[in-house]
Amino acid sequence: MTHLPSQFVSRLRQLGLKETDRLIEALENSEPTVSVRPNGSRPWLPPGVAGEVPWLTSARYLDDRPLFTLMPELHQGRFYVQDASSMFVATVLRQLFDCSGRPVTMLDACAAPGGKTTAAIDALPPGSLVVANEFDYRRASVLHENVVKWGYPSVVVSRGDTSRFRKLQSVFDVIAVDAPCSGEGMFRKEEVAVSQWSEALVTECADCQREILDNVWKSLKPGGYLIYSTCTFNRDENEDMVSWLLENHEAESVEIKTGQSWGVVLSPLTDNGIYAYRFMPGVVRGEGLFMSVLRKAGDLPAAADRPDRKREKKDRELSEAAGWLAETDLFDIRRDGDTIEAVPSLHRKTVALLDRYLDVVSRGVTLATVKGRDLIPDHALAMSSALRRGSFPEVEIDLRSALAYLRCEAIQLPEDTPRGFVIVTYGGYPLGFMKNLGNRANNLYRREWRILKQG
Repeated sequence: MTHLPSQFVSRLRQLGLKETDRLIEALENSEPTVSVRPNGSRPWLPPGVAGEVPWLTSARYLDDRPLFTLMPELHQGRFYVQDASSMFVATVLRQLFDCSGRPVTMLDACAAPGGKTTAAIDALPPGSLVVANEFDYRRASVLHENVVKWGYPSVVVSRGDTSRFRKLQSVFDVIAVDAPCSGEGMFRKEEVAVSQWSEALVTECADCQREILDNVWKSLKPGGYLIYSTCTFNRDENEDMVSWLLENHEAESVEIKTGQSWGVVLSPLTDNGIYAYRFMPGVVRGEGLFMSVLRKAGDLPAAADRPDRKREKKDRELSEAAGWLAETDLFDIRRDGDTIEAVPSLHRKTVALLDRYLDVVSRGVTLATVKGRDLIPDHALAMSSALRRGSFPEVEIDLRSALAYLRCEAIQLPEDTPRGFVIVTYGGYPLGFMKNLGNRANNLYRREWRILKQG
């Protein structure tokens, strides 16, 4: 049983929501749900299915929580463990943009650990550029890992304060701000959220949210959309924050269609035409979430820039690395120090702008590292949907070997495995690279990502 802070309960009751009693009962006496969202480009069926997520029918609830760390499919990016409520961002994006329409440019301003970023990747039109930013450097590393494993090639990961985006004018078609908040919606999942809650924390978070929204607003194109969300219940960080944004910036509230059976509460706490949506445990199968969508005044451009076909003369390393891609013409293949990367040519101007103003962790697909005369293929290439299957010999391995590989342990390859770089696969999908030397094989999985748990 969770003991809720008395001040929190009092503030919750002051909202006057008819669902308050059900919410309090759920927070105090029920367990959080477990849900997963498969990667749209890598089909996967989860075990122990307990039903579809109503607002994202490709996602599933699970009967219990397995030991995800020991599932190779997680490390292959074949699914993401995400609270069902948070998946609503995919539903929103599909309503805002035609999934078969022109590519768009999106900023996920507070992106770690990557749940909403990867959900957005699957929801946006193919070829869209997603910029995932995280303030905290440690969390940015986790974000980068999850984005690499998801395998989408048109992503830029950056780290640092959102104040950097003030220098970027009218760059993004859509911006998601899943703002740092007081975390009331996580009370069932994280005891620390309960112990850390205070009135002062609510005030501090609201101040931070206003600063972030101010920072990113100018980088939104006229006619573009801002998706604002928190995982908290209080009005200060939710409806009042949206009202503040509308009062201080030229924008309008956007209605999102929801199913009657979903249990999503259209917030009654506004009197100025704001559409706002509350996900409340005890009412929905998911944790606490607030979301509202705003449209900036003006009109979005009719079409994205088309890439030109001009190509610079490539050296040997660039040519070899380019041959590992299924569609080389879609990328600019370039070298940054000892690293060779593929950047989507459709977005070369935007990426160049981001490189100028942001602390970029990664852009596009890291293909390889140049080491002397050798070209070492990068793990990101093995994970990427841009990989040309057949570029490297592939060896299918079993569960035991897959877990050994993910622990960076040595595994035995079949005797007839060709020498050189090899992709080991599990369930028919790449797990990563090895270098077969004949008498032994070097495991090239990134040591900083290795799993430590035994079992």
